[in-house]
Amino acid sequence: MVSKRTSAALVLAGVALFVGMVVVSAATAPTIGATQSHDPDSNETMRTLVGSQGGGPGLHDYGSVYLLENDEVAWQLADADSYFDVTMLDNGSVMAGFMDSGYTDCGPYESPCTHTGFRVIEPGENPEVVSEFSFTVRTRANSEVHDVERLPSGEFLVSDMEHERIMTVRGGEITWQWNASSIYTDGPDDPTREDWLHINDVDHLGDDRYLVSVRNANQLVIVERGEGVVEIINEDPNPEDGRVGDPSVLNRQHNPQWLNEDTILVADSENGRVVELQRGDEGNWTVGWELSEAEGVAFAWPRDADRLPNGNTLITDSANQRIVEVNESGETVWSVRTRHIPYEAERLPEGETVGGQPHSDGASRFTGTASGDVPGISFLLQVLRTSVPLPFWVAEIHLVVTLVSLGLVFAGLGTAARSAFAARRRG
Repeated sequence: MVSKRTSAALVLAGVALFVGMVVVSAATAPTIGATQSHDPDSNETMRTLVGSQGGGPGLHDYGSVYLLENDEVAWQLADADSYFDVTMLDNGSVMAGFMDSGYTDCGPYESPCTHTGFRVIEPGENPEVVSEFSFTVRTRANSEVHDVERLPSGEFLVSDMEHERIMTVRGGEITWQWNASSIYTDGPDDPTREDWLHINDVDHLGDDRYLVSVRNANQLVIVERGEGVVEIINEDPNPEDGRVGDPSVLNRQHNPQWLNEDTILVADSENGRVVELQRGDEGNWTVGWELSEAEGVAFAWPRDADRLPNGNTLITDSANQRIVEVNESGETVWSVRTRHIPYEAERLPEGETVGGQPHSDGASRFTGTASGDVPGISFLLQVLRTSVPLPFWVAEIHLVVTLVSLGLVFAGLGTAARSAFAARRRG
């Protein structure tokens, strides 16, 4: 009888601890996505184009492209597993990187299979895809085309994580490519079989120069067509050890924006911050401005930051499912909560530009209060955040309490099982 009471008490204590934690945390969490700077009586509409990776396991469901007018969805196309980079073209069409399953044109792989590439979308009340360039990938995970842009030549510039390269495309044919294996020589024989470098962004800087984000190396490289790599940002002082940059400068970054020859704005994703990297007198790059929170909530896996013409910064805070606009001092001037995990946001009509107003002047520096790293627990939290949507207020302490709650429940169930087994033996 005592064992039954003990087991029931342990199970109830575990459940009560977990439920109490959820109720209290949700009730006391700050409000995010509710700061509106626009005048509702104004005729001027703020337009923000969003590429949404989606949700579900691996974030490979519910992908969409949509347009926000102020904080309301004006139109949306939700017809792919995931969408990524989005750009509005001069003619008003929208270009977007995507990944989707269910294709029967599968090349060496079994049908149905997954394709990635980019689509051109005609927006409006009933948006539709008007053209597509895509190719088959081995798996849905870490093989996507995350970035595409239209070049003055009419070619499309594409980053390709499946084959770890950047390439240009015209009329459905590849016209030029740069393979990362030309400089990162420690890779696998077949990069389609593992998430090696994760090349997730490429921007045209002009004069056949491209800024490339090599995420898993914590580096940005500048590639010149016909020349190859001409500069590495966050260079490894010992490249023979694998060529990986200092994670305290950049750690699995996304979507850098070239502000000028000496300043780059980057979503420093794994470090949970947005930074401006500033070139020093000796050519080294260091953090000159950084931001780790908005609305009193630490960033969680931010993956895009654009410097706007007004000097503010538009940030896609992916794992917190929000888009925020902040000024130089870090004050939030506009924010919106998103239904699923956003990948990138572009403020129209300009979108992301090459060139912008830097904040880093060697004197000003704003740092928010990012959550502290807890060995093991912080890593588990990051894995969960990048696999399934979690409430924005979930932190390391919530995982610890959850593990304690589960321990109590399982201890109670184990006590009950042992008691039942002992009773059967006595019987």
